[in-house]
Amino acid sequence: MDYFAAVRAFVHAAEVQSFSKTAHELAVKTSTVSRYVSELEKDLGIALFNRSTRGLVLTEGGRVFREHAVLALQALDEARQVTSSLNLTPQGLLRVTIPSAFGRRHVVPHLPEFMKQNPDIDLDLVVSDETLNMIDTSIDVAIRIGVLPDSSLMAKRLAPHRRIVCGSPAYFEQHGVPGAPADLNDHDALRLSLVPDNKWYFVRAVADDTSLEPTLVELKGRFRGDDSEAVLEMALAGCGVALLPTWLAGPALREGRLIHALPEWLARTGRGEPAIWAVYPPKKIVSSKVRAFVDFYARVIGEPPYWDDGLVL
Repeated sequence: MDYFAAVRAFVHAAEVQSFSKTAHELAVKTSTVSRYVSELEKDLGIALFNRSTRGLVLTEGGRVFREHAVLALQALDEARQVTSSLNLTPQGLLRVTIPSAFGRRHVVPHLPEFMKQNPDIDLDLVVSDETLNMIDTSIDVAIRIGVLPDSSLMAKRLAPHRRIVCGSPAYFEQHGVPGAPADLNDHDALRLSLVPDNKWYFVRAVADDTSLEPTLVELKGRFRGDDSEAVLEMALAGCGVALLPTWLAGPALREGRLIHALPEWLARTGRGEPAIWAVYPPKKIVSSKVRAFVDFYARVIGEPPYWDDGLVL
C-alpha cells in the first residue's frame, strides 16, 4: 500500500463524504479509493467510515485519525516545499536596509561579488540608521546591530558586536592610560547619543567570581554624536576616549593611530550582549533570494569576523 496516497485519499473522502467524488478529484478510480480506505482500516484495526445512503460518515476512530492525518499531510507538504525551494534560482527584487557606517564598510564593498554570484537578483538598498518597519516598507532583509528586542521577526546572528575602549597615542600621553574601568571617571568620554544613557558596562574578559555582575561607569565629556564614524574621528583627533566597535576601529588600531585601553575588560553600552544580525519577516518558507543574501554575508564575515584579524583582543 502507498500509505501516503491512501491517507491523502482518506482525508479527501472525509471532506467530500464520497468515494466517487474523491476519485474524480484525485484522478483515480473509485475502486482505488475504496481499496485505500479498506487497507487503512485493516492496518489500523478499526472502521473509519460508516456507509449510508446519504454518503460517508466518519466513525469516532475515523475522526481521530483524520485529525492527526491532516496535520501529518500539512507537515509533509511543507517539508516538500521547503526542500524543493533549495533548488530554486534566487531571483527577483531584493530590498535590503543597512546601518550607515557598518553598511558602507562591510556590506557595500561585497555587493559586487554578491550580484555577480546572483545575476537574477535586482537589489534595492536602503541606507539608514533608523529601525524601519519591515512589513510597512516592504523590506526583505535588514542588517541590525545590538540586542534584538522580542518580536515576530526571524534573525540570524552574523557576528559578535565587540566594542573596545580606545584613544589616540597623543591623548593617552597627556592624560594617561586607564588601568581599570573606574579610572574613566578622570577622562573625557566621547559618547554616542544613540545610546540611551551615559553609562558603559564592563565585565572581565576572563570569567572569575568577581565578574558575575558588570562594573558600571558613569561617563562625562564634552562631546556626543549620533554617528559612530564621527566619534571615531574625534578619538583620532585626541579629543577623548571612545567605546568603538572593532569593525570600525580595526584599521586605526592596526596602524597605531588608536590604542586599545583596558584589554582585560569587555565593554558594552548595556547589560545585554550585542551582535550583528540579519533580520527578515517570518515566513514558513524563506525565499531563495533572502537565503542567498544571508548565507553570502555569513560566509564573507566568517567566524571570527574578518575585521578582527590581526587585532590583539
